[in-house]
Amino acid sequence: MHPEADEKASDDSTNSRNGLNDDAASSSSRRALDSDPIYSYHEQRKIIHRVDRRLVVICGIIYCFSLIDRGNLGAASVAGFLATITLLWGALEIGFGFVQKWTDMLGLRVALGILESGLYPSVVYLLATWYSRYDVGKRYSAFYLIGCVSSAFGGILAYGLMQMDGLAGKEGWRWIFMMEGLITCATAFFAYFLLVDFPDKADQSWRFLNKDERDFVVRRINKDRDDAIPEKFTTGRFLKPALDIKIWILGLISFFIITVTVSISVFLPIILRNGLGFSVAAAQCLVAPPYVLAALLMVASAYLGDHYHVRGPILIINALIALVGLPIMGFASSSAARYFGVFLVTAGTNANIPTALAYQANNVRGQWKRALTSALFVAFGGIGGISGGTIFRSQDAPRYIPGISAAIA
Repeated sequence: MHPEADEKASDDSTNSRNGLNDDAASSSSRRALDSDPIYSYHEQRKIIHRVDRRLVVICGIIYCFSLIDRGNLGAASVAGFLATITLLWGALEIGFGFVQKWTDMLGLRVALGILESGLYPSVVYLLATWYSRYDVGKRYSAFYLIGCVSSAFGGILAYGLMQMDGLAGKEGWRWIFMMEGLITCATAFFAYFLLVDFPDKADQSWRFLNKDERDFVVRRINKDRDDAIPEKFTTGRFLKPALDIKIWILGLISFFIITVTVSISVFLPIILRNGLGFSVAAAQCLVAPPYVLAALLMVASAYLGDHYHVRGPILIINALIALVGLPIMGFASSSAARYFGVFLVTAGTNANIPTALAYQANNVRGQWKRALTSALFVAFGGIGGISGGTIFRSQDAPRYIPGISAAIA
């Protein structure tokens, strides 16, 4: 690493965390990053958008199917690794359609969880290696939004597949697993050819960047943080960053965000039905609108964060939006007011997921430190998911005071 590059990245990272960059500094930094000896600004954007179409979209589709498959129960090179995980995921999903005992279902679910543990951190890590620090926010947002499509359409797809009930003598729920597993396997096949590897190997990917375009991406990343080319892997290089307290703090941020996000996503239909008094049909329909607001806030947060080179202040603002919504959702007297609180909580927490991903990506340098940080960040999020699945209990209906209090805390 070049000392001057280290100093630049450290200064920029500190300014990003504290929100100290003004418009002039941000513009100057952006102009320096966009200056290239070969490609004009317009040509640079065309290359970056090609990366978006191949990398962000394919990763988002893989994540989308992983969420659909996970929801059915309640689902080498890094590119080849992700495609393999997706293929095995689909094969296990098909296997769910043939189980005869609950012990078989349990074993398959454990295997699915193992695969799941490798998918998300790998995608988070891969995306971070391709983009400069202030291009990555919008990409994480797009990736997460594509994945969230499963929340809107997963139930519709499952309902359609249920209509196959009785076909070939199999129940409808078995067809859900088998058909969605086949779709996932097909996705893995295409992902093997379309998903790209690290930037320094981009010219080796099928019908993607040529050598000059690859060199441009590497130059851009090195100009931004000087870590485009990974160092040789050693256990020490991978584990030594664990001594940095910063990556554990980033993990705690992930834990707290995911705890509230998962608790709302899992229990929102129940809260609407049992807590706010809506019918079953109305509760299912009213789940979607808060996520529309969340998507809008997510996109706005990503744009502002990338444009003004700030992450921490946006995390705080979104958290405050959720914090305002929680007591409204829990303590307001009318159902309309409590439902308004649901909008605020859902928007604030979900918008902070890609923002937090960008925050951790912006505050680490070096490929192996980035890999460990991504893994710990997602692992803490997984623990938050377990926590979030327990805080809204049926015996606390209709006010759910303990759950609201835990989320506020």
